[in-house]
Amino acid sequence: MWRGRRCRRRHRSNAARAERIVARKGVILACGGFPHDLVRRQQLYGHGATDQQHRSSASPGNTGDGIELAQSIGAAVETGYPNAAAWAPTSLVLRKDGTNAPFPHFADRGKPGIIAVLRDGQRFVNEANSYHDFVQGMVRARPWGEPIEAFLIADHRTIRRYGLGHVKPAPLSLRGALDTGYLVRGETIADLAREAGIDFAGLDATIAKWNADVVLGEDRAFGKGSTAYNRFLGDTDVTPNPCLAPIEHGPFYAVRVIPGDIGTFAGLKTDRCARVLDQDKQPIAGLYAIGNDMASVLGGNYSGAGITLGPAMTFGFVAGCHVAGLGGL
Repeated sequence: MWRGRRCRRRHRSNAARAERIVARKGVILACGGFPHDLVRRQQLYGHGATDQQHRSSASPGNTGDGIELAQSIGAAVETGYPNAAAWAPTSLVLRKDGTNAPFPHFADRGKPGIIAVLRDGQRFVNEANSYHDFVQGMVRARPWGEPIEAFLIADHRTIRRYGLGHVKPAPLSLRGALDTGYLVRGETIADLAREAGIDFAGLDATIAKWNADVVLGEDRAFGKGSTAYNRFLGDTDVTPNPCLAPIEHGPFYAVRVIPGDIGTFAGLKTDRCARVLDQDKQPIAGLYAIGNDMASVLGGNYSGAGITLGPAMTFGFVAGCHVAGLGGL
């Protein structure tokens, strides 16, 4: 660590230089995985991985540097997980400088009066399931040769009450989102379908089926609102099903979403003490990995909120204790 005036002088200099840092007891890698390493994404993701096809909401600095460093000395990387990352449906918000920012859709999909459809106008998933499950549904439902995308649909009453993605509920204005094209509006379902590029016949039939199920209080197609997880994301003031409300009050709105993630699952193979393993499954002396640099303990599956933070905290403690020579692990 640099201290005092020596630190200040170093920060003033723009000259790059290599330094050798020696650790007395061990090195713990916690560099955030590889959500912005396009090469590794293309190798491990089961769908398109470019920024036009997939956008990560993780820190832009998480480019797999820790994993790459460990591999350079023989570390093994888990490549066989069913999901290489924690997926999340993501919309793109236009910034003032012309670039766009990813917006992960965590809770809005569970609200009553919101459905998700493909370009053919058909629903494909229980919208109130986890964001990880939602993206897997998008991937499975994609028509051959077409991009993986979906549209979240809501009517005026719903969007003003709950918002939709980056769009905030009333009394905040919809104007900015409409002007940038983030939010698509149509006075009628036919208008919305035309503006968003969705098949009108399919969308019209889907909404008719949805509204009929709302009367029954049961989503017969995908079971939205059928689990405690679903209902937690709904609106308890809406009965009998907190996740169901009609889509009938125009204007109508759509937001396009593509696959994204909030962090990676695939990573360095480790043992119970968070020590990084080599190709022969032997610990590399003094090298540890935690967080998203460490292969997920759930094998590339999503159990619920905190699946990246919980293991990071736990194995950070485990690794620290092991480095310090404490027993009982």
